Amino acid sequence: MSKKISMIGLPMDLGQSRRGVDMGPSAIRYAGAIKRIAALGYEIDDLGDIVVNHVDHDNNIQTHQGLKNLKEVAKANEKLAEMVDQEVKKGAFPLILGGDHSIAIGSLSGIAHHYENLGVIWYDAHGDLNTEETSPSGNIHGMPLAVSLGLGDPMLVNILNYAPKVKPENIVIIGARSLDEGEKELIKEKGIKVYTMHEIDRKGMSHVMEDAITYLKSKTDGVHLSLDLDGLDPSEAPGVGTPVMGGLTYRESHLAMEMIAEANILTSAEFVEVNPILDDKNTTATVAVGLMGSLFGEKLK
Repeated sequence: MSKKISMIGLPMDLGQSRRGVDMGPSAIRYAGAIKRIAALGYEIDDLGDIVVNHVDHDNNIQTHQGLKNLKEVAKANEKLAEMVDQEVKKGAFPLILGGDHSIAIGSLSGIAHHYENLGVIWYDAHGDLNTEETSPSGNIHGMPLAVSLGLGDPMLVNILNYAPKVKPENIVIIGARSLDEGEKELIKEKGIKVYTMHEIDRKGMSHVMEDAITYLKSKTDGVHLSLDLDGLDPSEAPGVGTPVMGGLTYRESHLAMEMIAEANILTSAEFVEVNPILDDKNTTATVAVGLMGSLFGEKLK
């Protein structure tokens, strides 16, 4: 892992329909992310937030072929991809703050072409593998992993003029407990490795992470972590737009981050879906920062 971290915020709420997640990057910074990571010996360059075009959610949810705010989401992700691309070229570790999970489209676009076989750890209650045809809502934050596999609208799929960004065999989904039927079919068709809450409950987080890390180490030359705070149980991370009961605990999540850090495989990361409007005293952003501490090597002794 590079000791130089480039922090980039994408304060976007256009990939879904609930207001407030655009304040996620500010909430995470306010919770002390920079100080926490810098204390571990990293040099952090906070590049600020990318400007996102405003859309009036209440009066004008723009649709394009059933996808909400497609043009605006594509444009913001294009900006993110270009910025991330430049930071990777400099040898920095991109740390992206969201924003809804549609920002992963830009993150992976900017990162993936620097690797032959980029691995992805998708830490999330959802698979985010919907397409326009399978999505029940038209919300693009439920589609970024499918887009990164080359499935979806060309405006999203072809950001930075290449596709796909990742291979299905290089993806591991951890913490899934809410999958749509179309996503289940795609997982089977593509052979994507998924650890549901059922497997985590039966085998334990330690076993699951050992298995996932071994799986990715054998076939990838870099790994991106995409962590959606709704992967955790809502009792521990209440400030998310699509909470699903029965999620991962704070301690299990710390263990997962610690094991990723010990494996020394991570080359980029993003933390998404922190919504301060739905939160309780910035609890969810504080959880995100605590997990960043473990991810970047924080130890008790």
